[in-house]
Amino acid sequence: MFHVKHHTPRLHFFDLDGTLIRGSAAAVEISRQLGLDEEIAALEQGFLQGLTPDEFAVRARELWSALTVDQVTAAFDGAPWLAGIREVWADIRARGDRCAVISLSPDFFVERLLDWGVETAHGSRWPAVPFTAPIHRPSILNASAKVRIARELCAGYGMDPADCVAYGDSMSDAELFALVPHTVAVNADHHLAGLARHSYTGGDLREAYALVRNSAA
Repeated sequence: MFHVKHHTPRLHFFDLDGTLIRGSAAAVEISRQLGLDEEIAALEQGFLQGLTPDEFAVRARELWSALTVDQVTAAFDGAPWLAGIREVWADIRARGDRCAVISLSPDFFVERLLDWGVETAHGSRWPAVPFTAPIHRPSILNASAKVRIARELCAGYGMDPADCVAYGDSMSDAELFALVPHTVAVNADHHLAGLARHSYTGGDLREAYALVRNSAA
């Protein structure tokens, strides 16, 4: 556990895909449980080439028509999570800070992180698993929605964006990185080059957290 000292309270925002999960994403891990590695790779490539988040979700819902809760659990448990996530969130809360996950991934995956100690977890709203309903496109988050949710959380906690820290890895985090002053690019791609105050490459969230924890104290 990190040493606790008094400081201005902070609100920490964490991305999920590629950030808390290193080199992978919720959609990839879910698809792996269904033996759909090639199909989700093609869909991910389409996303990089301009497929919108709601279009991605509709097509993923079609791929995952037979998905079960047990497979979601296996995907979550088997994902390549960074080390130290629970410890970082415990330290954030012990310091009187707040922490949230904001992700474009399905809420039925993202919200499992509440059991790890994050205070609030926001994902795209999907129908319940096993699926009997279609995707409701307006419920699928995009990069701008991340900023909207961040602002709503700031208002709810009585904080200013200047009191926030963001951790992310890709283009979907760029708008949020432009909003807050303390940013950490975690195993990031070229889209965040020059946008982040700090950069971390590795497998332990405690090390990424230490960069901004000290500078934001």
